Amino acid sequence: MSAPAAGGRVLIASNRGPLSFTAGPGGRLSARRGGGGLVSGLLSVAAERDVLWVCAALSDADRAAARRAPDGQLSLNGTPGGAGVRLLDIPPGTFGAAYNKVANSVLWFVQHMLYSTPHEPQFGAVFQRDWDEFRRYNAAFAAALATAPGADRAVVQDYHLSLVPRMLAERRPGIRIAHFTHTPWAPPEYFRILPDAIGREVLEGMLGADHAGFLSLRWADAFLACCQEILGAAVDRTARQVRYRGHLTTVGVHPLGVDAAELTGRAAQPDVQERAAALAGATRGARLIVRVDRAELSKNIIRGLAAFRELLVTRPQWRGKVTHVAFAYPSRTDVPEYRAYTEDIQRLAAVINEEFGTQDWQPLMLEVFDDFARSLAAYLLADVLLVNPIRDGMNLVAKEAPILSRHGCAVVLSTEAGAADELGSEALLVNPYDISATAEALHAALVMPDAERVRRCQALAGISAAMPPRRWFDGQLAALDPPGEPDPVPAADPVPA
Repeated sequence: MSAPAAGGRVLIASNRGPLSFTAGPGGRLSARRGGGGLVSGLLSVAAERDVLWVCAALSDADRAAARRAPDGQLSLNGTPGGAGVRLLDIPPGTFGAAYNKVANSVLWFVQHMLYSTPHEPQFGAVFQRDWDEFRRYNAAFAAALATAPGADRAVVQDYHLSLVPRMLAERRPGIRIAHFTHTPWAPPEYFRILPDAIGREVLEGMLGADHAGFLSLRWADAFLACCQEILGAAVDRTARQVRYRGHLTTVGVHPLGVDAAELTGRAAQPDVQERAAALAGATRGARLIVRVDRAELSKNIIRGLAAFRELLVTRPQWRGKVTHVAFAYPSRTDVPEYRAYTEDIQRLAAVINEEFGTQDWQPLMLEVFDDFARSLAAYLLADVLLVNPIRDGMNLVAKEAPILSRHGCAVVLSTEAGAADELGSEALLVNPYDISATAEALHAALVMPDAERVRRCQALAGISAAMPPRRWFDGQLAALDPPGEPDPVPAADPVPA
């Protein structure tokens, strides 16, 4: 069947959606904007298109809202037409196994190369049952997408839904499908940690798409290598194409950036300004090293704190003159490893404050609750931003802070963040495992001349704003246009090889 002409309704699929419901007195439901970076990035896109956004109901109130919708669909903005939302009432047992035990405890660990391989993972009968639930979870999304009327394109988001493209293509031949991966992609030698049949199933699932998108050329190249070495697919690395069982999948690089106008507008709001004033008062004029992260294993917060401690040990002139503001908000608290990691962060922070703190100076301010306004306030005041993940698909924090910084901040950035591809020329790059090198980079950032720090920050801000979510998403849609038709909107700029 030939591909349909572009221009009809667009389907978006993601685990987390744009609406989150709470139940009030008498069972009355109220909606608010959903959380998460993916949702924030896509909301402005969805508001301007004829979009149906398919997502999972994450709470009892979400499930109640899904059941009350007469046709299974809710309006994104409360008015007829335009963007709609369909919440999938997936059985809690299926959702829990798929999301916590497979997506976040296995696929995330593989793609971020987080396993301590002498001890883990171990794939047995229990995991196979969890994988069966992961299939059911993906099949629920594929079925909802396949029955959505009037759509000619579907854009499926992230590793949770890696099986959906093939399932959808089988259910609805002719629809054009893109899949976008927001994580890194592991090289073949690490991807093979997955059981052979399951590794193949993941790759085959994604190759059901007509276009597979990634945030970095490194991640795209690793995916191509897996397709070639594990599936034996015909891969053209120059053209970034995979042909498998007669189907052609193009592979593209779409580096997501920041909507600078929206971010600066939000930072100008009174709640952010109040928090900035409070933070300035609490730190008493000290230079600020800022980090904002989820308390998540790949973010490498423990080594970041250790590097700050080494800075105070090896450069005692900074004692009393610099404060590390670390906002590490809870993440995936249903996964035991994440709870333990948060506790380790808190213990190390206490050790640093006990070792170096004085009556007049607290070297480290650690807070482990989510407050977006507080994070923006920290960006406004930062002298140095520390972003040192073990591996990261992109890392938008590295792009947000330079846009908001009042007097220019230097960025100490891990080479293993996808953002390093774009920001590496103006950031101070570090090996995320090298605590001593990170401490030295923090010192270099603190002593950087003001004019150089401002120049670098302005350059980083320009790069960060060059690919806002709307253009990033349009690049994925443009990749689905039938061959020979002009792109209605320019696609994302290619990343140099």
